[in-house]
Order: sequence, then C-alpha cells, then structure tokens
Amino acid sequence: VTVDHGLRAGAADEARAVAQFCAARGIAHDTLRWQGWDGRGNLQAAARDARYRLIADWARRGGMAAVVLGHTRDDQAETVLLRLARGSGVDGLSGMAAQRMTRGLLWLRPLLGVRRAALRAFLRAEGIGWFDDPSNDDPRFDRVRARAALASLAPLGIDAEGLAATAERLQDARAALEAVTAAEAERLMRVEAGDVVIRAAPFGELPRAVRERMIAHALCWISTAPYRPRHAALRALSEGVLAGRGGTLHGCLVTLRRAEVWIGREPQAVAGHSCPVGRVWDNRWRLTGPEAPDAVEADDLTIAALGDAGLAQCPGWRATGLPRASVMGSPAVWRGATLVAAPLAGRANGWVARLEQGTQGLFKMALSD
Repeated sequence: VTVDHGLRAGAADEARAVAQFCAARGIAHDTLRWQGWDGRGNLQAAARDARYRLIADWARRGGMAAVVLGHTRDDQAETVLLRLARGSGVDGLSGMAAQRMTRGLLWLRPLLGVRRAALRAFLRAEGIGWFDDPSNDDPRFDRVRARAALASLAPLGIDAEGLAATAERLQDARAALEAVTAAEAERLMRVEAGDVVIRAAPFGELPRAVRERMIAHALCWISTAPYRPRHAALRALSEGVLAGRGGTLHGCLVTLRRAEVWIGREPQAVAGHSCPVGRVWDNRWRLTGPEAPDAVEADDLTIAALGDAGLAQCPGWRATGLPRASVMGSPAVWRGATLVAAPLAGRANGWVARLEQGTQGLFKMALSD
C-alpha cells in the first residue's frame, strides 16, 4: 500500500510507479490519498498520523492481521536523537519497536537492523530503483536536521550504530517496567463505566516511573490515542495527583474522589462528536437498543455525549455512583435535540452501552513508539 499525501506534485506519479512495479510481479497494491491537511500545526506529524490511520483502516477492511513497515537502523538512530532532544525517558529513548500492537493491528519493522546504505546497495544489485522524498533534504524539518547532526557527531563516536544499540538496551529496561506496571495495574486498577479507577494510597507508594506509566496507560486506553502524552506533561499530572490535585491531559479528566484516582473522558473532548447508532462512538462505545440498526439509522437516531442538556433530563444519575463529568461525557442516544436513552446515566430505556475494546486491553496495551 502507498499513501499519497497530496503534498508534492510528483507524489501521484511515484505512487503509480509503485503500482506498476507491483503489477509486474503479481503483487496486489492500493494507493490511499490523504486530503486532510489544513495548513496548521506540525505538517510531518499530521502526515504521519494520517498515514497510520489510512493504512490501519485499509488493513482492517482487507482482513489483514499485520502491517510491515520499512524503517531502517538509520531511522531508529534519528528517532532516538530527536527524542533525546525532547528530554524523553526510557520509552522514548528505546526507539521504535520491532513489533507493536496498536489500532487493532500488529505493526512489524523487520529492517530495524539494516542500515540505509545496505538497503540501497541491495536494491542496486537487484536493479531496482527507489524514490527519494525531497522533504528528506529540507532543513525545516527536525528529522532532516537530526540526520545532519548525526554526521557531525560521528567523530565523537555518537553515530547511528551507537544510538541504535542504546535503543536496544533500553528496550530491555522498558520491557521490565512494562511487566511491573501490568502487575500493579491488575492489583490497583478497575474499570467503572469506561473510567479507570486507581486506589490512591498504594498508587502513591509506587516508583515514579511506574506511576507515570500507569497513568499513561489509562490516558491512552480512554482516549484511544496511539501516542502517549509528552513526558513533562505526564510527570506534572502524576505529581499533581500525589499532591491531591487533578487535571486534564490527552482528552481525559483526572480527579481525586473518595481515596481513589478517577480518570475519565473529558466532556469537552467529546462535545460535538456524533455518529449513527450501529457505529462505534468515540472509538470506544457501541450502543444497542430496542430498535433494529436499519430502522435506527432511517429514524435519524444518533449517538453523542450526554452533556449538560442531557444530564438535566437524567434526575437519577447520582445513583450510578459516577462523577458528574464522567456522566456528562458518556454516550447517549438522541433524536435531534430529544434525549432517547442514556445507558450510563440511569436512563437506559432498553439501551445498553458496551466498550468495543473490552477492558483487558487496559492492562496489556503496549504504549506506542
């Protein structure tokens, strides 16, 4: 599969050339096109996120279990250097994983041990050409500057091989931390109506790295974000929890309640999000009720957050035992401005809300690279 981001005039021609290459060898190939750039924010980050999203959707439609990526040892070294500049911890400095589960798929990087020059030498020997993206030489981008910095640092012994080897050693440390965090999560965490609840006292006794990792797991699981928050923001939130304060991060709201840490969806993060009944709302919730899906969609019922307007129509919501913000951010069934059902707010009316990903993923998810 090739993703044409639509950012360069030659990209479409390159995608066609790849399609022709594959067709000549009997390899199935598809080209996906991204048209989502609005000119704001970090272009490379937005393009990367779009690329992974498009490929994941394509793979799921095709019933595929895994996607293979072509990152090399040089890419790994550049990634480590960039994360070093951002002050990353063990996770960031362990670099890209050779395999990881995210977006419901297994992503593999079998070429992380291969240098870019060796790959090109192989292609030359096989008589196979390749395309170089002009942005790879554009000094406006951090990765291009990191590549140039590596060349300058090589005389000091800081080169691609050394940084990649460091990443491999840190991956062992990361795996150990993951194992400890998973065990502590099983002991201290539970799920309540899609929120993550942590026993505050024993949580405060954990090593800082485990606390931060546990919170990051919860934030990513609730927001379904493939990337964890920046380390500085995560540390600030973790330290705030120890001091008895909550906060917002990654589209989630963290509060302290009855000697417990409650982490739920921030109502503002889902305000305005809607989808037809029968589809998954907020990448998490599937609602089923007394009406058949076909009839539901024909009747123009939608799923959206309960919000203030819906909460006012659920006088028994306090009996759920959930925080007000969690109830406001919960999924509800609407017909226009009329509330039909709010399964998590004490007004089910025959409707049931289920987590699409279940709960086990919370304890087993590997934070993405």
